[in-house]
Amino acid sequence: MATVALTTENFDEVTGKDGIVLVDFWASWCGPCVRFAPTYERSSEKHPDITFGKVDTEAQQELAAKFNISSIPTIMAVRDGVIVFSQPGALPESALESLIDQVEKLDMDDVRKQLAAHNH
Repeated sequence: MATVALTTENFDEVTGKDGIVLVDFWASWCGPCVRFAPTYERSSEKHPDITFGKVDTEAQQELAAKFNISSIPTIMAVRDGVIVFSQPGALPESALESLIDQVEKLDMDDVRKQLAAHNH
């Protein structure tokens, strides 16, 4: 599956549905972002059941600000509408695959309980 361009218009719709969405916050002038892009693209081909989104932080400054993106690339993982991971830095392919594996194994009922307890 190819990557999906995420914008302020479609971000909540794409990330709010059930399943896993990975988000790559990037910019064309960012060397590490450009070098990470082929790795991200390869993973998207290996995992057709996962949505791989990209946010161009230059074009989508509102989204970058909403999530306090101060360093790019930043990778965010969203599962069933819940942000379960967000970290700046280009990941090597093995680390990206490990992240995907960990997100797939999450017990989302447990994650929601922890969030509810944290928010009270």
